Amino acid sequence: MRWLIQPKPKSETVQSLANALAVPTVVAQLLVQRGITNFDAAKQFFRPDWHHLHDPFLMKDMDVAVARLQQAIDKKETVMVFGDYDVDGTSAVTLLVHYLQSHPFNVISYIPDRYAEGYGLSQQGINKAVSEGVKLLFTLDCGIKAVDLIAYANQKGIDVIVCDHHTPGEQLPAAHAVLDPKRPDCNYPFDGLCGCGVVFKLIQAHASTLGIKAQELQPYLDLVATASAADIVPILDENRVLTYFGMQVYQQSPRPGLMALLGERKQRAVSVTDLVFRVAPRINAAGRMKHGTYAVELLLSDSIEEATKRAEAIEVFNEDRKALDRDITEQALAQIEESGQTDKASTVVYDPDWHKGVIGIVASRLIETHYKPTVVFTRSGDVLTASARSVRGFDLYAALSACQDHLIQFGGHKYAAGLTIRPEQYAGFCQRFEEVVSKRIQPEQQERTLSIDMEIPIAEITPKFYRIINQMAPFGPGNMRPVFLSKGVADRGYAKRVGSDETHLKCSFVAGTQSIDAIGFGLGDALEIVRSSTCDIAYVVDENEWNGKTSLQLNLKGLQKQ
Repeated sequence: MRWLIQPKPKSETVQSLANALAVPTVVAQLLVQRGITNFDAAKQFFRPDWHHLHDPFLMKDMDVAVARLQQAIDKKETVMVFGDYDVDGTSAVTLLVHYLQSHPFNVISYIPDRYAEGYGLSQQGINKAVSEGVKLLFTLDCGIKAVDLIAYANQKGIDVIVCDHHTPGEQLPAAHAVLDPKRPDCNYPFDGLCGCGVVFKLIQAHASTLGIKAQELQPYLDLVATASAADIVPILDENRVLTYFGMQVYQQSPRPGLMALLGERKQRAVSVTDLVFRVAPRINAAGRMKHGTYAVELLLSDSIEEATKRAEAIEVFNEDRKALDRDITEQALAQIEESGQTDKASTVVYDPDWHKGVIGIVASRLIETHYKPTVVFTRSGDVLTASARSVRGFDLYAALSACQDHLIQFGGHKYAAGLTIRPEQYAGFCQRFEEVVSKRIQPEQQERTLSIDMEIPIAEITPKFYRIINQMAPFGPGNMRPVFLSKGVADRGYAKRVGSDETHLKCSFVAGTQSIDAIGFGLGDALEIVRSSTCDIAYVVDENEWNGKTSLQLNLKGLQKQ
């Protein structure tokens, strides 16, 4: 792994900001590195406010969507809320259903079956809407490429409102309204919203016509924060505001379903990390292993008792998911070796029996070992379906666009995508994808890198320092938790491997006259580096709770011999 230390900003800019804010220069440097150079920008960063949200009516078609929604309310029409089966989709469905239930009409939620229907709007879902007398259908976290299916819905007398955040294709669907900040003719100031975020803007817009302020909608933001964390959208601009207030809901009164998923973790302050590694995988497990409806039912639970029962069922799904992705990852790694792909610029693997619900996770696991753009295929009926994941800096969506003549369909983002091909297209796709990646990938994108904010003496790590750094939360893409470098540190002699498989590293470093504990997940092989001599360490500052006591702890990201 290559360590990349961020360049130091101009010292006069850092010092000026430090003086203006009365903070240590270390903190001021972190802010300047994030583009925050004056008092007003820092105030907005540290104190997100409701007025920092953009006017939802700046989004193309928002006025049309709100008018059609109000018409449905006035006429007491039956409405269907159709959403994707992942965290973003199920959170979006929960949000809109919950909001609409306060109005006097019939609301039907629909999550497609990952295996029988696949991703996005389905004919089966539309037919269900027809049978239920639906006049208005919302597609959430999907629909932007459903040109033919939305035309089919129109033929059946159903108006469709698309709420999506994916990149559109060449043609927009002929929906009644298309809410997507990424559509080329949309001038909305921020295009980084997740699908659930787009839905929040819809209810914010509708609520405003009823005289309801955005602040009154804060109880919905635990869902938006969860979806934003799970979908790895940038925690910048509007997303920072929504996540900031969403985390407040988590601290004060999260909905019973989310509280049940947190379990004992709710006993202390909840972080975005908890959403990414505890809440999101469990919500996803429902759609991956059984059906996304389980997740919606959990999130809509009215009581903690009901939510706990549903969470226990989902926990079983999650354990099954973990066993599956472990086994399939092992099979895929063996296939890479046997097929001679280790020297290629990309990785493409396939097995007809692999579980469709975990191939995205497997793709991410493979990148941990073979750091390159990766596509994992399995069989789904008469076609092959795949999940693709990318490496830092490489535009996966653009690469797949260059392979379109070998695809039935695809969609996604820069770093994650899904695609479908015919079995006879597999060999051609593998060849084309490798050609595209080989031509476009840059040398620096082929090596795993660790971005380090700055070098500091380890003795600077104090409770006060941690409290100040923590005020920079919520952390996420665009505002990652700061990574520090300390050189020439020495272990106190207690370093050891820990964990059931001894893959983790536990140690304690000398810090002036004190010491500070450290944990390195997956860094067990670095034990001899720590024992043999002083070393350089890269880390984030965290807290550890043990036996009711909280203490500072370094979460190691890498170690190097001096």
